[in-house]
Amino acid sequence: MKLHTHEEMLDSVIGVKGTPRRDKLENDIEAYLIGKAIKETRQKQQLTQKQLGELVGVQEAQISKIESGKSITYSTIVKVFKALGAKTASLDLGSLGRVALW
Repeated sequence: MKLHTHEEMLDSVIGVKGTPRRDKLENDIEAYLIGKAIKETRQKQQLTQKQLGELVGVQEAQISKIESGKSITYSTIVKVFKALGAKTASLDLGSLGRVALW
């Protein structure tokens, strides 16, 4: 029986990196992880979704969508991170380095 790496399985089932289907999967995973981090931080700060929404200027339902990895935009992420007290944020571009977002 041949064992396959996680990467090999993704390549064969979803497609290789750079294909639309694989890119969508990876983007969805990143959005989910960002949403999860936002939710965990909100809960640590003992804020409800409604309270965070008020700080950001969006409805509670929008915070729910963000935390589930749906409807995440750059401008909303910046507002949420700032509302949660993030002083700075940067984006890791791999071999190109890191870029400060604010």
